[in-house]
Amino acid sequence: MLERLAEVEERYEELNRLMADPKVASDYNLLRNYARERAEIEELVNRYRKYKALEEELSDTRAMLDEGLSDEMIELVKEEIKRLEEEREGILEELKLLLLPKDTRDERNVIMEIRAGAGGEEAALFASDLYRMYTRYAENQGWKCQILSANVTGIGGFKEVIFEVKGEGAYSRMKYESGVHRVQRVPITESSGRIHTSTATVAVLPEVKEVEVEIAPEDIRIDVYRSSGPGGQHMQKTSSAVRITHLPTGIVVTCESQRSQFQNKARAMAILRARLYEMEERKRREERGEVRRSQVGKGERAEKIRTYNFPQNRVTDHRIGLTLYRLEEVLDGDLDLFIEELAAAEQAEKLKAIGAR
Repeated sequence: MLERLAEVEERYEELNRLMADPKVASDYNLLRNYARERAEIEELVNRYRKYKALEEELSDTRAMLDEGLSDEMIELVKEEIKRLEEEREGILEELKLLLLPKDTRDERNVIMEIRAGAGGEEAALFASDLYRMYTRYAENQGWKCQILSANVTGIGGFKEVIFEVKGEGAYSRMKYESGVHRVQRVPITESSGRIHTSTATVAVLPEVKEVEVEIAPEDIRIDVYRSSGPGGQHMQKTSSAVRITHLPTGIVVTCESQRSQFQNKARAMAILRARLYEMEERKRREERGEVRRSQVGKGERAEKIRTYNFPQNRVTDHRIGLTLYRLEEVLDGDLDLFIEELAAAEQAEKLKAIGAR
């Protein structure tokens, strides 16, 4: 690990030299790339330098024990050694975390898909609650949301809603939400007051660039039709809605949220690329035997990840065993504690995997 840290520090100094070169300074794109790379490793380098300074201080302090000190001074020196060793161990743990491979998709925008599961109309209403929860969370983060496609029920629920979340680090936070969410409550459609259990599935897909997923024109069929959703008479008069079928996989994507056919096609293609990318990622994980290694961060849809219990005002995340008794705040977008604990659990598991090698 220390060899790797020394290499990173050397690269940091090289980047400083390159950025001071007048030829690089005149090339905006190159300078920006170097600045981004330096920023990514700056914290790691600073902590490594702190570690080296502690090692040197520890060595000097230990050497004092050979200088014929009084018993009282020896005790003080030993206490200082103990303090420095504890601080050094703390920095070593920080360095291990900083060295963990980062998910290259973490800074991307995301496409989120929420679908009503078991529970009929109540499941659709729960899907609507989840949509509101995520859009409120995004709003608190300063991100922007836009519906790409929606299938609305008669009383305001969603059979399905697909929306885009744009913002720095959106995927790094939202990726933990993939999976089956369960609600336990008395539905508004229930006259006898019985508690029902309903579900909704959430998929979080990182935004994918065209160059990352190539889609051959002959592999897709594009149909256009008149929108049935909101948008006024203009959308009803023109065939602006788009349905794209990916023939090799059978994936069907529809989009009618925009006024123009061109915009709907662009958004439908973005959803298709994201789904195909996720399909390929899953296949690669299966080949490496990693699909069942961890539910944290993977969000396997067959697994129940969180329960929202209204009678007990309780929200439980089953992956990490965390329960909060503030349901209303969570559904109002207060998800930070869950997300931070899930991120910490994922880091701990990665460290454990490294230690087992």
